[in-house]
Amino acid sequence: MDSRMMGDDLHSVLVTAQQIDERLTELAAAIDADYAGREILLVGVLKGAVMVMADLSRKLASDVRMDWMAVSSYGSGTKSSGVVRIVKDLDTDLTGRDVLIVEDIVDSGLTLSWLVANLRSRGPASVEIAALMRKPSEAKVHVDVKYCGFDIPGEFVIGYGLDYAERYRTLPFVGTLAPHVYA
Repeated sequence: MDSRMMGDDLHSVLVTAQQIDERLTELAAAIDADYAGREILLVGVLKGAVMVMADLSRKLASDVRMDWMAVSSYGSGTKSSGVVRIVKDLDTDLTGRDVLIVEDIVDSGLTLSWLVANLRSRGPASVEIAALMRKPSEAKVHVDVKYCGFDIPGEFVIGYGLDYAERYRTLPFVGTLAPHVYA
């Protein structure tokens, strides 16, 4: 799917595919420098982080392993429900490992704060966060995102892994929906 196929569902493009690619290259260089000589366990947060995880991991020169966790606090609406639900747990033992959580977006920070505490309780050597986007205006708790791609406005966004009711994930950019889609 691309912007032409969306018709009048697309309101605007916030971050282009080229901007995403360039920023992930920069983040990968910073991560490689910080983790030089160490193996990194990338923990992708399903489903939204699939695109970020795939593209970021291919840009890393570091020795990486991957695992996935599905944690949900969204329904089909455009706001977090505030209730965290584990849908899929990790398969990997975190003891002594350097863990880098890979996220698509940080909204309120509530889910990610919970996830960081949960993973730290499993005995890793370190836990850091890489997120493609962050909405500072929506933060309800502080979450230390060590590697952040873009700070964006507090609008509901779709594309590049982000969805509305399981649609629009495969867009190569990040955009906003026209209000008639979710009204």
